[in-house]
Amino acid sequence: MNLNDLPIRDELRGQSPYGAPQLDVPVQLNTNENPYPLPEPLVARIAERVAEAARGLNRYPDRDAVELREGLAAYLTRTTGFARTREQVWAANGSNEVLQQLLQTFGGPGRTAIGFEPSYSMHALISRGTGTEWISGPRNPDFTIDLDAATRAIAERRPNVVFVCSPNNPTGTAVAADTVLALYEAAQAAGPSLVIVDEAYVEFSHRASLLPLLAGRPNLVVTRTMSKAFGAAGLRLGYLAADAAVVDAVQLVRLPYHLSAVTQATALACLEHTDTLLGYVEQLKAERDRLVDALRGLGLDVTDSDANFIQFGRFDDTHAVWQSILDRGVLVRDNGVPGWLRVTAGTPAENDAFLDAVRYSIKEL
Repeated sequence: MNLNDLPIRDELRGQSPYGAPQLDVPVQLNTNENPYPLPEPLVARIAERVAEAARGLNRYPDRDAVELREGLAAYLTRTTGFARTREQVWAANGSNEVLQQLLQTFGGPGRTAIGFEPSYSMHALISRGTGTEWISGPRNPDFTIDLDAATRAIAERRPNVVFVCSPNNPTGTAVAADTVLALYEAAQAAGPSLVIVDEAYVEFSHRASLLPLLAGRPNLVVTRTMSKAFGAAGLRLGYLAADAAVVDAVQLVRLPYHLSAVTQATALACLEHTDTLLGYVEQLKAERDRLVDALRGLGLDVTDSDANFIQFGRFDDTHAVWQSILDRGVLVRDNGVPGWLRVTAGTPAENDAFLDAVRYSIKEL
């Protein structure tokens, strides 16, 4: 028996699950993880908070994650200068669950969502998984959003949800505030529609967060994660900031007690150490910029990056280059963008190994 023999929904037939190769190689730079382990004082604090939470595991966790949402709101207020309260913040198991809850609430059968591809593939996958029709919007050859074409597509297709990824994955490019504002106005004129700005990598950006754009825009949402800048991919904690009414709305579809007490305790411990964790971000930004300069020095094309990863090319045979780099013990990502590969900024030693593998591959191929 295979998938085609099962009575699954028609829109799921022929689809592939999201995932990157998980290979046992010395240098893994394909999943945009933070390469630095959590510092020992934070590990000890997590142990303390989890031990405290464990004493009450016979009871359900705080259903509304009040303390955690207060902590996330304080973090956003401190780092962006744009005040948020817990009523304007929501958290879930990774930003993907946040996106799923938004699509369950504002998308669904008979509704549509648009994103501008190439972009984060989970936007389309979660849309289809919630029965939301997916519309692939246009980009320019340099991977920026074709604003004229995008606003026309919104006016013609009248989507219920609009996705903007900034910095964009896999290209690494950030989106200007003026572009987001133009898309938002187009979406409200055609809809009104919910506009979701995915800021999973914003702490690595040269540009300021788009969070202040929430002021006076009740149909705008900013989503974030603790997987990248916080170095807590294994925690699976994502969150959104929006008008309080949006936070109320997603609670209509959330599962009961969806955030475990252990998850909440761990996230709260991480929030106590944000200064240390953001220090690692500065190191990664410097390494990212070093990689950009080195790859361009090798004669390769590199899209400007505001993330902790870099898109580089262009190659006639992308898979052959990917395999050649892998043969040198370094795993990068082939996202399916013709002619391009993506590499995550790692430690200095990992980045040196990657650059050596690229040099070898260029000569070999």
